[in-house]
Amino acid sequence: MIQTYDVIVVGLGAMGSATAYHLASRGARVLGIDQFAPPHDQGSSHGESRIIRQLYYEHPLYVPLVQRSYELWRKLEQDAAQPNLLRITGGLMLGHETSGLIQGVRRAAEEHRLPFEEIPSSRLQERFPQFMPSAGMRAVLDPEAGFLDPERCIAAHLSLASAHGAELKMGERVIEWTTVGDGVRVRTTQGSYEAGKLVLAAGPWVSELCGNAGPLFSVEKQTVAWFQPPGERSIWTPERFPIFMCEFEDGQLIYGFPLLSRGWKAAVHYQGEAVTNMRDVRRTADAHDLARVRTALARLFDWVKEAPLLNSETCFYTNTTDLQFVVDFLPGMPQVLVSSPCSGHGFKFACAIGELQAQLLLDGKTSFDVSPFRIDR
Repeated sequence: MIQTYDVIVVGLGAMGSATAYHLASRGARVLGIDQFAPPHDQGSSHGESRIIRQLYYEHPLYVPLVQRSYELWRKLEQDAAQPNLLRITGGLMLGHETSGLIQGVRRAAEEHRLPFEEIPSSRLQERFPQFMPSAGMRAVLDPEAGFLDPERCIAAHLSLASAHGAELKMGERVIEWTTVGDGVRVRTTQGSYEAGKLVLAAGPWVSELCGNAGPLFSVEKQTVAWFQPPGERSIWTPERFPIFMCEFEDGQLIYGFPLLSRGWKAAVHYQGEAVTNMRDVRRTADAHDLARVRTALARLFDWVKEAPLLNSETCFYTNTTDLQFVVDFLPGMPQVLVSSPCSGHGFKFACAIGELQAQLLLDGKTSFDVSPFRIDR
């Protein structure tokens, strides 16, 4: 006999785990399926830290959504008894006057009347001596920025989802899904299941699951590195070193974090290697990958050229053409929701996206306008 549920969630990373939790907390019968055992290092939701920031340079429309995310991350800390899922350090945004980063954070601040601080270049090294910006760079400090612990966030969502009755199946790969009347049937390596609704939240595997019916996604592999910083350890800790983003005049953008247990982590934002097949992708960073990261980071931190490498990992951006999210039902299939709020900047929104997707699936409407995330935009 085939087991039936209200909603099946395929993929239990950032978005899937949050969606499963919010659905289950509202009493829905939920089945979550993942081909691995989240939190894991095979996709996009690992690596010790993820930036969260309120001055959202990509577009001001994200600001109310990220503000709700701050609230829900704090609530998750309380409900799961997991302190410090979110840590505030402030966020230093660096770039030239005409850079998209600087113009974008100012626009977000102005439209939403958010606090920020412009630091004159003459005082930047006095405030933050760790940085070595080039002449003419502007600095904007986002006082509410910080970072999330991605593995612990996912584990907390999954734990609470299970506590609310969600059934979670790990190490089980989806072979195919089909619509059956108003519902769906999902066949995996372990069995078949039916539900009224299906959520496809499989990150870089989402195109494989959507097939020709889905939107166009491209996957790029990112190299993230952890280095040993120079000098006194305390100047690199979260108490004295903010998360940062820096856009250079040629458009290259780097980002990084305070010193944590694995070292000082930083990377290049976008410009990664294109991935055509997640089953055959190379998951280690080679000498070329690491040299590219070092060269980019050395534009702001000269010491990185010779710094000891402590660790490196790869992760994946699942990008849309315009680098914005997709939260929408497949065309002609109102029971199949595609959840891809990624494009390299989605993790911070996971708790709020989970809440919105639960509303969309159970109520047919949401508390936040998701029309900008339509497939046909």
